[in-house]
Amino acid sequence: MAIIGEITHSTTYRYAKPVTFGTHRAMFLPRRGSSARLLSWSARTSVPSRVHWTTDSRSNAVTVMDFTEPGRELTFTFTVRGIYFGIKGVDAFPLEPRAEEIPVQYTPDEWTDLAGYLRPHAEDPDGSVAAWTKSFVAGDQDRTTDVLRRILKTFRTDFGYRGRDVEGTQSPGETLRSRSGTCRDFAWLMIETLRRLGLASRFVSGYLYDAALDGGAVGMTGSGATHAWVQVFLPGAGWLDYDPTNNLNGGFDLIPVAIARHPGQAIPLAGSWFGDTGDYLGMSIDVAVRKMSDVSDPSEG
Repeated sequence: MAIIGEITHSTTYRYAKPVTFGTHRAMFLPRRGSSARLLSWSARTSVPSRVHWTTDSRSNAVTVMDFTEPGRELTFTFTVRGIYFGIKGVDAFPLEPRAEEIPVQYTPDEWTDLAGYLRPHAEDPDGSVAAWTKSFVAGDQDRTTDVLRRILKTFRTDFGYRGRDVEGTQSPGETLRSRSGTCRDFAWLMIETLRRLGLASRFVSGYLYDAALDGGAVGMTGSGATHAWVQVFLPGAGWLDYDPTNNLNGGFDLIPVAIARHPGQAIPLAGSWFGDTGDYLGMSIDVAVRKMSDVSDPSEG
């Protein structure tokens, strides 16, 4: 299955009087590969800027923008069009025998390559995340795919999505205690849980395509905004997507932009401004992910 899709991401910052701007860095280009082929893209700013492109240490595309003029309002408009490929029924992926049960047995080379995604990153001072992690394998329930399904189901039934204006990501312990958070919070808790089970896991920031929105219906949680989820490395299948916010694990619903060891490495837009503390009036974000047309997938026989 494949579609031609267009993503438009607009962010506006407003100030009481003209302020000056430091360098801003954005991550909005979907990662190219077997799941996406980019056709066109652009980055525009309402205040004149010098734009150049680079990649970070994890091969994420980064747009760097430098400003020489002040302004009372700064708008970033990012647009990208591409062909996105999706595979349904991803639960049928083939696992090597060493990956069928937890703990997964990684080879020495895999351990070296995956070390940063295997070690827990967040502190767990009261041991609550560790205790919660053990509940998913209690009673010898250690079949890998079953554990992953149980974790997704638990987020679906026991946690409530709660948007907030404050930037940043909650600690896994805070999300676990409150049983609520944003997609970034849920992804971060799931990652730290999987790492404590010995599964290499990484944070993914990107976009969520929701076919319901093409018809004007109410969409999935996280559609119409940047989204975050988890990738898990399982020998035999490779890196697989799991979205604890929407109980998704495949298809072209999830469009990855940036991968990271922790959420702080995958911020969609970050930068600085210089003025008085009270000058900042707020921001607004508008994200649209829409299908332009269906296309034939040459991989389908």
